[in-house]
Amino acid sequence: MKDYIEERAVEIATYIIEQKATVRQTAKQFGISKSTVHKDVTERLKGINMNLAQQAREVLDQNKAERHIRGGMATREKYLREHIK
Repeated sequence: MKDYIEERAVEIATYIIEQKATVRQTAKQFGISKSTVHKDVTERLKGINMNLAQQAREVLDQNKAERHIRGGMATREKYLREHIK
């Protein structure tokens, strides 16, 4: 694997852990696709730093468990804004 890919995978995982960021937020921050973020964290990082990979995976799993709540809140806010107008 290329060095820059390994460095990117570590940077991405560190960002996710520190910011409790979602895959979408991370992709936007780094200017890469959501697929690349997911592949870096779930596959590539295991061969580089297993501990970091596990920590990042825990944050992503937590975000996945909460996503229905965030979606519901976004929908609620949307309808509240439309109703006020």
